[in-house]
Amino acid sequence: MKNHQLITTLINLRGNTRACVYTESLWNIPYNLFIPYASIYMLTLGLTDSQIGSVTSIGLIFQVFWSIMSGAITDKLGRKRTTLIFDTLSWSVPCLIWAMSQNFMYFLVAAIVNSALRVPMISWQCLLVEDTEPHLLVDIYSWVHITGLLAAFVSPIAGLLIGKFTLVPTMRGIYWWSFIMMTSKFLILNVLATETQQGRVRMRETKDQSLLTIVHGSLGVFKDVLQTPATLFTAGLMVSLHVCLMIHNTFWPILVTEKLQIPPQHLALYHVTRSMTMFVFFFAVMPRLRTIEVRKPLLMGFFGLIATQILLISAPAKNYVWLFVVTVLEGCSIPVANTLIEKLLVTTVDPQERARIMAILYVIVLLCTSPFGWIAGQLSEINRGLPFVLNIILFGLGSVLTFFAR
Repeated sequence: MKNHQLITTLINLRGNTRACVYTESLWNIPYNLFIPYASIYMLTLGLTDSQIGSVTSIGLIFQVFWSIMSGAITDKLGRKRTTLIFDTLSWSVPCLIWAMSQNFMYFLVAAIVNSALRVPMISWQCLLVEDTEPHLLVDIYSWVHITGLLAAFVSPIAGLLIGKFTLVPTMRGIYWWSFIMMTSKFLILNVLATETQQGRVRMRETKDQSLLTIVHGSLGVFKDVLQTPATLFTAGLMVSLHVCLMIHNTFWPILVTEKLQIPPQHLALYHVTRSMTMFVFFFAVMPRLRTIEVRKPLLMGFFGLIATQILLISAPAKNYVWLFVVTVLEGCSIPVANTLIEKLLVTTVDPQERARIMAILYVIVLLCTSPFGWIAGQLSEINRGLPFVLNIILFGLGSVLTFFAR
């Protein structure tokens, strides 16, 4: 085990990459405690399926704005400073709002504030990869996901607390604790990290430019994106995956508790099962994909995700074993799709313009994704399985794009 490629990579991490990977669990642990129950928390406080979908869509619309600004902000302020400021704004503040939420308006405001997460998504990824050897990217992104999986093993604690104290008081306590953990992570990372070499270059180049001037300069970068087939291919895959995972994460807890009649306190069992499966998959399979051409394993990942959606909407009520099988298959499919698309994202863009190109790609993704929260909410009002039928169609489109891409 000591000589495993992933272990070797983890031990040998240095600089910003080590700071980013080693501190990530401080964000992942609280996130994995509250995310399985976030939709049910809203449902319990009186929101309807369509209101939950609307909160998601409105948040995504505001994310479009922050995605447009994110590259310029990251270049102007630097990767390190941007990450501290906007991580705190987009996660610490919403956790406080969620902890005190009473109705639709609280969740709407929290979603709008949380939408600023698009800025540190760019700046943090730049911190993670800009001073890193390209051949290590699959291993590094694998470890980023693994830290989330390890954190997910604490999610049964939330289920036990919900069984004892009921859902709403437990969620309020988890959100308060999340505020403390996440804020600590942001401060520790800021102490350990240093500005990247490319970040210092962009700070000097944009020193005398306003944010609007930098954003306007992105128009030329946008034209370059449109003329780069590999980047457009990556954007298409990102859209299909982001839409489907957004729908799945939002409406899976509602389908499982309302249609399949699994008690909320048991959801953590499946969250841990998915995480354990993904954990094993990352160590047993992902290192073998470092040098394999992306298309074939990515196609298999999409086929696996299609199968999970078909099995999920076919699951009989109260059938724990059926849902367990679906969860295991999902745990084998998500790592392939997520990790390989993330590798494509950082390897198909111009390193000199990474922040602005990634920001543009996320704008494209969000513009395509934002209507689907509302659409899925309307479908869920009709039938709780329909959002997952939509996922089957979208995963199918991702498979077609992967199959025909060069």
